[in-house]
Amino acid sequence: MADRKEQRKATRISIAGGISGRAKATVDIHILDLSLTGAQIEHSAQLPPGSPCTIELPQAGTPLFLSAQVIWSVLIGAQQIQGGERVLRYHSGLSFRGLTADHRRILASLLEDLNPEGGPPASGSAGGASGERGRGETSR
Repeated sequence: MADRKEQRKATRISIAGGISGRAKATVDIHILDLSLTGAQIEHSAQLPPGSPCTIELPQAGTPLFLSAQVIWSVLIGAQQIQGGERVLRYHSGLSFRGLTADHRRILASLLEDLNPEGGPPASGSAGGASGERGRGETSR
C-alpha cells in the first residue's frame, strides 16, 4: 500500500483508551402513518428503541422538525437496490417529545390536509399520511 502524503491542517493526537461520544446520522425514511402523538416509519438503518431522533416532515414553506423517541423497531426484510446490493429494511414506531403549541398546530393542519376522509384525525390514529417521505436524524 502506498504511503499517502499527510494533508491534515491540524495535528491529531492518539487518545489512550478512547473517548465515548455520539455521532448523528441522517437517514431517509418513508412515513407509513402519522398522528398527533407519533409516527410509524420505514428505513434502512437500525434505530435502537429508546434512542432520540428528529424527523423532518415535508410541508409548504419551511419543513417541520419534530423531536421523537424510538419506541420499537423491527427488521421487516431486505430489499435489493440498484447495482445488486441488498439493504435491510426496518419499521419503527416513534413517539413525539416536547412538541410546542406551534408544532401541534402545524402538525394538526398537516394531518387534516393528508386525511382522505376530510375530517380531523382522531388522536393516535394513522392520519392518512401513508406514502409521505421525510428525513430523520438519530443518535446511533
